[in-house]
Parts: sequence; C-alpha cells; structure tokens
Amino acid sequence: MYVRPVATAVAALLGLALALAGGTTTASSRGTSAGAAPAAGPPARPAAGPAAGPAAAVRFQAGAPVLYAHRGASAYAPENTLAAVDLADEMGVDWVENDVQRTKDGELVVVHDETLARTTDVEVLFPDRSPWRVGDFTAEEIAGLDAGSWFRSEYAGARVPTLREYLDRVRQNRQRLLLEIKKPELYPGIEEDTLRVLEEAGWLDERHVGGRLVVQSFSADCLRTLHRLRPDVTTAFLGTPAVADLAGYAEFADRINPWHTTISAEWVSAVHGLRGAHGRPMEIDTWIVDAPDVARKVRDMGVDGIITNAPDVIREALEAV
Repeated sequence: MYVRPVATAVAALLGLALALAGGTTTASSRGTSAGAAPAAGPPARPAAGPAAGPAAAVRFQAGAPVLYAHRGASAYAPENTLAAVDLADEMGVDWVENDVQRTKDGELVVVHDETLARTTDVEVLFPDRSPWRVGDFTAEEIAGLDAGSWFRSEYAGARVPTLREYLDRVRQNRQRLLLEIKKPELYPGIEEDTLRVLEEAGWLDERHVGGRLVVQSFSADCLRTLHRLRPDVTTAFLGTPAVADLAGYAEFADRINPWHTTISAEWVSAVHGLRGAHGRPMEIDTWIVDAPDVARKVRDMGVDGIITNAPDVIREALEAV
C-alpha cells in the first residue's frame, strides 16, 4: 500500500480546507474545483513507498468506488500539471481528471480557472494584461509561464501543458482520463477541437473509447454536441439534476457527476434506475471528496466513483472498513 503523507487524524481537516477553498458558488455554477490552495499551504509530497504502479486495479477492492485523481494528485503537486499526473501514477491511481480550455490562437491547454492568475506567474510577466484570461493569451505565452511555484518551490518551472502533451503523458503512464471541457460557452467549437486532438493523439480508437476515456461538462449543450459528433464516447453531466429531469440527461449522457453535498441515497438510486445514452445503467462519480468520513458516506450511498485531490487518503479510508 502506498505510504500516506498525512496522519488519519488530520485527513478530515485536509478535505475541509480543500473544499472550503473552492469558494461559495452554488453547485450548479461551480466547476470541479478545490479553488485556491489552503492558507496553511499544501501538504508535503508523499514520501516514497511501495509503488502500487499503473497495473493497480481500477477498483482496489470488490464493490469499492473507482478513484479519480482530481487534476492529478493535486493535494500534493500543482494541479493539472504533468507532475500531478505522474504522482497519481506513482500512487497507483488509474484515473486522472483534468480541465481543458482554449488559447487565443486555438491551442487546447489544461488549466482550470478562466484566468491564469491563481496558478501561474502571469501577473508578474504580463502586468498590463489583467484579468489574464486564458483565451486572451497565445499558446506560446502560456507555455512560458511558471505553473508550479505558486504551489511549492520544488515545482518551480512546471508548465501549463497542452492537451496533446497531457494526453501523451497519461497514455505513457497507461492511465485513464476523465476530461472536463471547461466553460464551453467561452470557446465556440471547443467540442470539435477537443475531439480532433483526441483523435490525433490516438484516444478515439476502440480501446480508449471503450474504457479509458470519459468526457464531462457542466454544459448540457456541450454534451449534446459531443454525443452528436461522437456518439460512441462516454459522457458525464456535472451537476445534480432533479429526479424528474434525469431521463432527459440520459438521452446524451452515461453518467451524472454531482457535488457530494447535493446527493442522497434516494437520488443515487434514481440515477441508477435509468439507462444512459449507451443503454447501460447510469453511473455516478461524485466530487470533491477528501475527508475519510465523507468518502465512506458516499460509498454507502452507492456511488460508482469518487473524485478526490488526495486519492491516497480516500483509498486508505475505504480499505480500512
């Protein structure tokens, strides 16, 4: 088992800090976000332990929810960077989650916020370009930003990866990808762009589409477009639709991925009672769960997956019972 970097006694505090940092937006408007790093600073990178390796099972025990490393192992490495992907791989986490946006000159990059200010040194390098929106910068400008120093000095020089770079690393690690198209209303045509890059990177073959790729979004229109363009791709809607509305989402989505505070066992059962766009029972991957007690609670509700910044903490919490 991978060596956990924080004591069980403080794991709940880690989860609370990361959740609170996500801000006060409602479940319907917020992204899959942990927001800014906790004020006390991020936890130290886990000490090296026996590597679970990429061959670790998707479900680490029978019936347990699948774990997704939210923006990589983002409790311990700068989010959405290749370092965070690699750390998740070292932990034996099979699935990673990321966020995709588009630059001014049409390159797809992996970054969560609409602006670059929180997770890069863009304000230092481009002080006159406020509010530093991703879509106002070229790919070359973004490639020159430091996306690691904000998190911890040892990650100084980490870069914002392009989607192609990110896909190549995830594939190299033999991991699987939960890809979120972020703010599609800001980037008309980003669905086609995303599919093009996925195709060029070899991610739309039968093997990947069959079990290594899920595309999610808070935008139902985005998912409808994706389903129309590539009906074979598994899709997930981010949010918590009312039970009465679930059947409409099942027409173009295979999963409903809600914020963990918005669900109940009855709601989970209602989702599972429907068949999604590919004729299979709909699934639920809930976010962002970093506290052991919350992980056990949503597991007992019957969720299929847990999206977490600290997959080692959640794995140990679920293995302990």
